[in-house]
Amino acid sequence: MNAVRDVLASDADALAAVLGRAFADDPVWTWMFPRHPERMAAMFALLLRHAHLPNGLNELAEENGRVRAGALWDPPGRWRISLAAQLRQFPAMLRVLGTRTYTVLRGLGEIERAHPIEPHYYLAVLGTDPTAQGHGFGSALLMSRLSRCDDGRFPAYLESSKESNIAYYERFDFRVTGEIRVSGGGPRVWPMWRNPQ
Repeated sequence: MNAVRDVLASDADALAAVLGRAFADDPVWTWMFPRHPERMAAMFALLLRHAHLPNGLNELAEENGRVRAGALWDPPGRWRISLAAQLRQFPAMLRVLGTRTYTVLRGLGEIERAHPIEPHYYLAVLGTDPTAQGHGFGSALLMSRLSRCDDGRFPAYLESSKESNIAYYERFDFRVTGEIRVSGGGPRVWPMWRNPQ
């Protein structure tokens, strides 16, 4: 049986492992961890605990009790990680990113500067375990939150780090608003915006 439900603190490790596998071939994440892909799950666990779980808008899709996909959303006005949260997570981030810490933080800052200021829901992460892709888990997660965006008349925003995913998001009425190329040979990212339907 498939179900979409809120993410609990006790789900963090299982969801982080799924997201680590889901993003194993993602251009931004492979740029962040070119020699240590095994650290991706640790980074997702860190982001869940310090940035996304406190916002409480995260959902997962499970099948027969197994986490298959997750969506990490930030509510209007809460997408930016507070300075206090950044300071709390910095020692762990330094351990996970290692010598790439400065490069990664600079690149993520470039992406953040393009973030719109108009109130919106921000889809920070949507990922499905590779063994479960194509079974509707990501779509179910998207529709769960987007229907609430529509009910509240809020737009939604995301950054697609794979050009091949643009068409997928366009099926949900997201539209590309530009292109960001992270300096220093970093990846390309496509900001996408969706008006309420």
